[in-house]
Amino acid sequence: MLVRWGIRLASSLIGVALGFLIADVALKSFSISGVAIVEATLLFWIIHLLVDLIALRVLIRERSIALAALVALASTTVTLIIVDIVFSGVSISGIGTYVVATLIIWITTAVADFVGHRMIRARRAA
Repeated sequence: MLVRWGIRLASSLIGVALGFLIADVALKSFSISGVAIVEATLLFWIIHLLVDLIALRVLIRERSIALAALVALASTTVTLIIVDIVFSGVSISGIGTYVVATLIIWITTAVADFVGHRMIRARRAA
């Protein structure tokens, strides 16, 4: 059980960090320093986890995949705004940049979570 939790944690953190790196390279109005990547990734992961937990467990009574995806996108946006406010090494300018950065980070975390779940399944089968 501890190994599964470790795989999920590692894949999630890697997904967030990759999202930040890709957004930094792809978007002119998005920049993040080397030190801020580590700090922002950790803070982003913690806040995103809490926002998702609150939204999915408390606010939403009937779950659906579409609603979960919408909540994940919204929580990614909120978390991105918080990270931009908290860290001076993160700079995001413009609503369009927030939208595209949100999509980039959301996609990379979703892919990383999928890969993490596949690794856990492969471990169980072995």
